[in-house]
Order: sequence, then structure tokens, then C-alpha cells
Amino acid sequence: MKSLDRATVFKFAGLVAFIVLLAVIVAVAWPYIADVFSEGGVERLVERVQNAGPFGVLILLGMQFLQIVVAFIPGEVVQLAAGLMYGPWLGSLIILVGCAISSTIIYKLVHMLGAPFVQGMVSTEHLDKFRKFEESGKLDIIVFILFLIPGMPKDVFTYIVPLTDMPYKKFITLTTIGRIPGVVGSTYAAAGFASGEFIGPIIVLVILAVVAVVAIVFRDKIMNAFHREEGR
Repeated sequence: MKSLDRATVFKFAGLVAFIVLLAVIVAVAWPYIADVFSEGGVERLVERVQNAGPFGVLILLGMQFLQIVVAFIPGEVVQLAAGLMYGPWLGSLIILVGCAISSTIIYKLVHMLGAPFVQGMVSTEHLDKFRKFEESGKLDIIVFILFLIPGMPKDVFTYIVPLTDMPYKKFITLTTIGRIPGVVGSTYAAAGFASGEFIGPIIVLVILAVVAVVAIVFRDKIMNAFHREEGR
């Protein structure tokens, strides 16, 4: 039997390391997120993380990693928890650092394993559209706008963009900056409620919710609009 070449061994080792990392993070974070979807889950999450002391920051980073990598935790839950515990600025910083770390791991993994690793998780339609965006020469601005809009499937895009020729530094810069308004808005609202303010946080949440609903309902049309624009 023909021996495996070095590249294949390297890819396999990387995949195993990723699975092990994912398993460890799930094992550590699971007690804190098991009841997030039940009534009062966010309050219990905040209390548990607060009781963890400095380790709570690592728990939030782990939850943010899981939210991006496997997307079974609503991103808003982690952002609200960060805002309640650490305020809008430190909370936002923790979330954005978690996003950058998670996106870095995904970028490196996708580059190492290639398109077959991604094709089982995202639609061919999305892959084809991003290839068209790349051919247009306007991939940078389109990626930034897509990550800027609340409600767009950023976790899916995080797996697709590394299949293009976008360099790592540009990928991390554009996606992280694009996430800032939504993250700051969520943490600001949570911190405001925690301090007894209501009008400002409610306005921010309503704006974010409206934009997110519109983006979710019309996201295919938004993607198609970019596609048609680049086809001209």
C-alpha cells in the first residue's frame, strides 16, 4: 500500500487537533451553556460565569469560539452576557477577541483542508457567489458589508471566505471591524439594562432587531443584489 505523503499526514493531524480542541472546549463550557435556551438561562449563565472569577473571561471566549465554529449558541446570548458582566467596552473587546481567535482557526483549517472540508457545510450557491465576488475584484468591500449587517450568516461566510485568495490579515481585519457595531450595540444594551437604564438600550435593541429581521428575511435578495451588481 502506498504510504501517505507529508501533506496528507499534515492535513489529517490538523483535523485531529481541531476536533480535540473542539471537544475540550465543549467539555469545559457545556455546564455553563446547557440551559441557555431555557427560561432564565441568560441570568444563570451570567451568574455562573461571574462566580468563575477571572476564569469567566476564558469561558466567554470558549463560548464565542463554539458560537462561530459550530453555531449552536445564538451569538446575541454571548454578547449580552459579556455586556452584563464586563460593560460595553471590555465586553465588546472580549467578544471581538473571541471572534478573531475563532476566525483565525477556521481560516487556517480551511486553507489546510481545502474546499472538500467546507462543501459539506455550506451551500454550493453561496460558494459560487463568493467566487463571482472574487472575480469582480470587489470581494473586500462585499465581505465587509456582509459582516457589518446584523442577521447575515456570518458563521457560514467565515468558512467560505478562506476559500478565496483573500489574505489572512485582510480577512481578520475586515471581518472583525465589520462585527464591531453589532457587538458594541448588544453589549451596550445589556450593560444599560444592568445599570437601570432602559430608553437607550431599548432603542439600540430595536434598531438591531429590525435590521437583523430584514437581513434574515431578505438575505437571499441581498446576496443576489451583490451578485447582479458585480455581473454588470
